[in-house]
Amino acid sequence: MTTFIPDSSMDAADRTVPADSIHPRDSSSEGPTSVSRLNETIHGFVQKWGSVWVEGEITSWNVRGGSVYGRLKDLAGDAVLSFRLWSSVRARITDDLKVGDRVVTCVKPDYYAKGGDFGFVVSQMRHAGLGAQLERLERLRAQLRGEGLFDPARKKRLPFLPHCIGLITGERSDAERDVHRNAELRWPQVRFRTVHAAVQGDRCVPEVLAALASLDADPEIDVIIIARGGGDPQTLLGFSDERLVRAVAAASTPVVSAIGHENDHPLLDDVADLRASTPTDAAKRVVPDVGEQRALVAQLRARLTSRLTARVGHDIAQLEQLRSRPVLRDPESLLTGRTHDLMLLAARGRDIVDRRMDAQSRRVAELRATLRALSPASTLARGYAIAHLADGTIVRDAAQAPAGARMTVTLDRGSIAAVSEGEVPESGASDAGTKL
Repeated sequence: MTTFIPDSSMDAADRTVPADSIHPRDSSSEGPTSVSRLNETIHGFVQKWGSVWVEGEITSWNVRGGSVYGRLKDLAGDAVLSFRLWSSVRARITDDLKVGDRVVTCVKPDYYAKGGDFGFVVSQMRHAGLGAQLERLERLRAQLRGEGLFDPARKKRLPFLPHCIGLITGERSDAERDVHRNAELRWPQVRFRTVHAAVQGDRCVPEVLAALASLDADPEIDVIIIARGGGDPQTLLGFSDERLVRAVAAASTPVVSAIGHENDHPLLDDVADLRASTPTDAAKRVVPDVGEQRALVAQLRARLTSRLTARVGHDIAQLEQLRSRPVLRDPESLLTGRTHDLMLLAARGRDIVDRRMDAQSRRVAELRATLRALSPASTLARGYAIAHLADGTIVRDAAQAPAGARMTVTLDRGSIAAVSEGEVPESGASDAGTKL
């Protein structure tokens, strides 16, 4: 302990010396030192102290301007010290620190000469007993991220309304009550299949893995919630186990992580299909609110009714507009105006058809006359005849019909049978021809 002994040898002349020039160890009632000199002396003395490592529990954590002003309490007693954690040092600390955490910190004593405040400045701080473990977790986190297990694209969508929810949590825990109560308040018909498992300690990982496998194999389970209340990082280490994380990533059923409080962040949160800040938040995000859904349905119905009413009204107005047009109001007026044109066109058509019929009739008569002139019938009509042998051959030469040959002679009207008497002389043929 430092004491300041007044110097009795000071004479009256020394009493007029300014207080700032008197060292605290030379002060007296007649020659006191100044507050500034005393604080500067204490500050210089404290600055010679080195840094120390201390373990305790954070009882106060106030952030101002990026820096932290807090208090650290002894783990076994009531002793407390104040510390300042500057923003530059805080930026280098990877741990997520908060009130209630047990920490190991490196501090250096500091005395603020202007205000006379004594405290400690923090140069390092981490969770007690978790330094190496947290380092391993960060390496595992980086490895899993590199493998794509945290990729949002691989995460499964949760069903809109799960009919049966699988819940993995501690037996008779607050997390179980919170999930059940909030889910049933939002949707009373929701069903649960709860599998109890240890949520900390050595049994945590194997029991949670077994429960996950059982629920994932159940076809009735639509979504699985893994829930537990908050705790210090040491108790949450099981939910950062690589075996559990990979099993959740491989599950075919969507998995929701509801571990601890908002600030807790195990690896399970990163690989799960949905991360809920608390078990209560998990129930709210997995199950829709029946009141909200009814209000939404009512809103959609109202919008649909409004749009249908507007559409029908618009169509009725268009129909009335069409009906008010002259052509629809008096449809016969359209036909009346076209009647005269139709009559003219019909008369013109009949005239054209008549002329063409007459021309074609004359043409047919001409062709008929030509045909008749060329026809054998016209020759027969002039008195000629056609002689046919029995086989139908037309006799063109007298040699074809020797004496006794039977023939058929076709006349203009009818045919007669004849027997040839042989060829006759030319004069006889002429006389016969003349007789015919």
